[in-house]
Amino acid sequence: MLTVNQQSIDALRMQVKGPIIGPQDAEYEQARRVYNAMIDRRPALIARALDDQDVAALVNFARENKIELAVRGGGHHGAGLGVWDDALVIDLSLMRRIDVDPRARTVWVQGGCTLGDIDQATHPYGLAVPTGINSTTGIGGLALGGGFGHLTRKYGLTIDNVLAVEMVLADGTRVKASEAQNRDLYWAVRGGGGNFGVVTRFQFRLHPAGTVIAGPTIWPLEKTSQVMHFYRQMMDQAPEDLNGILIMHTIPPAPPFPEHLHLQKVCGIVWCYTGPAKQADQVLDPIRSYESPAFVGVTSMPFPVLQAATDALYPPGLQWYWRSDFFDELSDAAVEQFAQLAPTLPTPHSRILLFPINGAAARVGSADTPFAYRHARFSQVIVGVDPDPLQAERISSWAAQTWEALHPHSSGGAYVNFMMSEGEARIRASYGANYARLSQIKARYDPDNLFHLNQNIPPAR
Repeated sequence: MLTVNQQSIDALRMQVKGPIIGPQDAEYEQARRVYNAMIDRRPALIARALDDQDVAALVNFARENKIELAVRGGGHHGAGLGVWDDALVIDLSLMRRIDVDPRARTVWVQGGCTLGDIDQATHPYGLAVPTGINSTTGIGGLALGGGFGHLTRKYGLTIDNVLAVEMVLADGTRVKASEAQNRDLYWAVRGGGGNFGVVTRFQFRLHPAGTVIAGPTIWPLEKTSQVMHFYRQMMDQAPEDLNGILIMHTIPPAPPFPEHLHLQKVCGIVWCYTGPAKQADQVLDPIRSYESPAFVGVTSMPFPVLQAATDALYPPGLQWYWRSDFFDELSDAAVEQFAQLAPTLPTPHSRILLFPINGAAARVGSADTPFAYRHARFSQVIVGVDPDPLQAERISSWAAQTWEALHPHSSGGAYVNFMMSEGEARIRASYGANYARLSQIKARYDPDNLFHLNQNIPPAR
């Protein structure tokens, strides 16, 4: 229960320019929702900050009044850590300014932006930030935890393209962190999550990615083993201009898929080619013809179209449960285990995905950022998804059991952006040898662990 008196709350409303929403307000029920409908928490106050001054005032209020503090960007995190019962939520969703410098190939992005916001702002210049694969995802959580998607092999992780951040610390101080300023903080926020403060603005490096040749190739589920062997070889040998995300899923009953494939479980690869057009056929012909795919949807498209391709299929308000691992290699035994598990997909929305994280991402040292799994070649995520709350237990159990079957073949680590509330051991496994340094930096910038509603790294004692 919130114990702050009404006079203090009224004073806060006078200090903060953005709206502050409480349980008595009509918009509260909508405001407390996050992407994962499995999360049902009731914050005491939801404050929609308009600028970093608002954020600083809210941080100070939470600290001085000893209130639980949650920070929400896009609200996509599976564990729903952007909202909390009886907490003050700093909601950044109104902070969505974007400033593109096409000559310098950089962009400043406020912390409430979605990936789609950024794509729409940078695409007119033929440029993009390497991010995730769902345009409704918030940039804040993604960019603080890692970030990989269609451009990873070519341009690295999202954190590899963070040039600077502006943020509010636990004491309300507003600072900038970059290679030239507060270098320890700059190191920590590029993978260490929301443990060190509220990032109100990011500066990213931009890369050419205007029109791409992209889309899926799909095979019957019984060919999963052959497809995975092919995929493993392609991601080892293909130029870094080619990215492929392997997916085991159910074909949605909608275009562009032919009716005879609707609701069929399949194995597919979603490709993205960013290289020279004159070399496209040489690179793409093998993937168009391998094992006579049941469907080939690889075609030229604007990069934002690829980024938003699954938005309609996965709107906010579905039930989600995620589990993840890294893989140093896809051994033959691992491939066979994947092939055996693919038919167990419990619902039409549930999926198993493999992201390649070699190429440019692997050329960054394991200690250069907190993201420790630079030696891994793939990141796997198992997602149990369904619209029906009555299916929540079923999809959660399936994801957990599938993870347990595959985990012995993995690198043993975890990825904070694909984690539920899985405990301290899994968080430590996410960072490996980098955990101790993160804990020391946490002690410097947030010694009382004000920012603990996250995949938390307690301050060193």
